[in-house]
Amino acid sequence: MSEDENTRHAEKMRKIKAARDKMMETKTEEKGLIMVHTGSGKGKSSSGFGMIMRCIAHGMPCAVVQFIKGDWQTGEKMLLRERFADECRFFVSGEGFTWETQDRERDIAAAQSGWKIAREQILDPEIQFVLLDEINIALRYDYLDIDEVVNFLLHEKPRMTHVCLTGRNAKPELIEAADLVTEMTLIKHPFRDGIKAQNGIEM
Repeated sequence: MSEDENTRHAEKMRKIKAARDKMMETKTEEKGLIMVHTGSGKGKSSSGFGMIMRCIAHGMPCAVVQFIKGDWQTGEKMLLRERFADECRFFVSGEGFTWETQDRERDIAAAQSGWKIAREQILDPEIQFVLLDEINIALRYDYLDIDEVVNFLLHEKPRMTHVCLTGRNAKPELIEAADLVTEMTLIKHPFRDGIKAQNGIEM
């Protein structure tokens, strides 16, 4: 890079920094966020568990309530239960995906049980972040009442408590209520080429 190019680059970065600093001066409010991770692509739960690890690193007590997945021996469940049980509570309410249980009444009962636990964790003054993993699936199949969930999040959730809800097909009411919504888009997946789910990637 020539001296002129380096000078132009430095000037450009100086202007960008000044604009960013000015913008950040207006961002002063703090609040517990309602976050939704949805879409057909991978990464919804992974992102949620990434935030769980951030909370642990910052000394923020947190909780996971896992809907649908049941007895899957996922890496995150093993890690959190075996090494971070004091920092993160981990609850499993589902018995497996709906095509595995094939019993709607049991699925509804499991989802309702999970939602009861979720409410308790969100209302617990010690807990600062709650991950509701795959709750969007339970909402999609109407195992839970979307109006009840949204009303609780908007009107009963403590102001500074963060809640992240993951799963495909997030309902419009939830998207409208959320502070942050991210859609994971599927572009390419090895499953289409006959490659099965693998430890460390999917589990």
